[in-house]
Amino acid sequence: MTGPPTEHGNPLEELDLATLRQRTSVKWRQHPDDVLPLWVAEMDVQLAPPIAAALHRAVELGDTGYPAGAREYARALSGFAARRWGWDDLDVERTAIAPDVMLGIVEVLRLVTDPGDTVVVNAPVYPPFYAFVSHDARHVVEAPLDAAGRIDLASLREAFIAARGHANGASSEVAYLLCNPHNPTGAVHTREELAAVAALAREHGVRVVADEIHAPLVLEGARFTPYLTVDGTGDAFAVTSASKAWNLAGLKAALIVAGPDATEDLARLPEEVSHGPSHLGVLAHTVAFEQGDAWLDALLDGLAANRTLLGELLTEHLPEVHWTPPEGTFLAWLDCRALGLDGGDGGSGDGPGIVSELAGPARVFLERSRVALSSGHVFGTGGAGHVRLNLATSQAILTDAVTRMGAVHPR
Repeated sequence: MTGPPTEHGNPLEELDLATLRQRTSVKWRQHPDDVLPLWVAEMDVQLAPPIAAALHRAVELGDTGYPAGAREYARALSGFAARRWGWDDLDVERTAIAPDVMLGIVEVLRLVTDPGDTVVVNAPVYPPFYAFVSHDARHVVEAPLDAAGRIDLASLREAFIAARGHANGASSEVAYLLCNPHNPTGAVHTREELAAVAALAREHGVRVVADEIHAPLVLEGARFTPYLTVDGTGDAFAVTSASKAWNLAGLKAALIVAGPDATEDLARLPEEVSHGPSHLGVLAHTVAFEQGDAWLDALLDGLAANRTLLGELLTEHLPEVHWTPPEGTFLAWLDCRALGLDGGDGGSGDGPGIVSELAGPARVFLERSRVALSSGHVFGTGGAGHVRLNLATSQAILTDAVTRMGAVHPR
């Protein structure tokens, strides 16, 4: 089974397993060589040619000094946002550079909340949301997603009310950390959903910070809506980068974008935050947004083909597993509770936890199938008994992985 041909080729089919095993990133060093790693959010792709050329040129010049080019980066994002999402008024003057999206989120939360204040998240959600927020002395309140893995407005309202109950005094602030597209369910929130979120946030005086790192990775059938383009979001922030869509996690650089009513907040961002990104990171992310469209389109075709293939493989090898094919990201959220793979812990205890922790089916699949997946329990309430699978790999590796997983649960 192969993906559809594209003018530029499928980036997911350019590297074989032997070549990938020469990599030294965490994806390929966390586990022994007999393990297929489909856990952390790194893609099995080569760099897009324009990005590789820019980096080679910088190295040839010895251009490895302190970071510069923040405005060029912001202009590149603005152009990309206009082309891809119809966001024609992204104001580069209301942007700031940060080391990466999570650290950018922490800095924004410091602008709009104080230690002891509360941050609402939609569980299950990206585990560092819990860790980074808690380590920065803020409380986390969960607003569980609905059964389809989407925002539940009733749950969110209850969480906003509960967050006020955790208030640190009369002047305390509550923030809502929105993930769009959502990690791990792959839901891409619609404009209507986001408008309802914005109205609810205004009603309860909640500041919204949108993590839009997966925004370029929206597959056919869905459309990404930048939160700051929704009515009533003027005091919100978005934080994004090219790291997920072009596989640049090791090249640090992200952008904070403030709504028009959050300009004064952004002006309080400490100048030293801009020292964290790397110069090569700024270069790479800028080129990705300026020149990476064709490569991205080929990648999206490959991801769509892998999404279809994964559905076929699960039907064949693990029909008891339930899932909703993701609308965005390159992640699949698999409900394995019907398999009864407790892994010695009874599937107990929702997280949150750190990404590398294992329990339940993820532990079983690693130990018996030699397939590394992210354990659902670390994603918070509702995650136990699930696994997150990274489908941004070749069809041969994906097929091998799911076939191995199916072998641990013979029917």
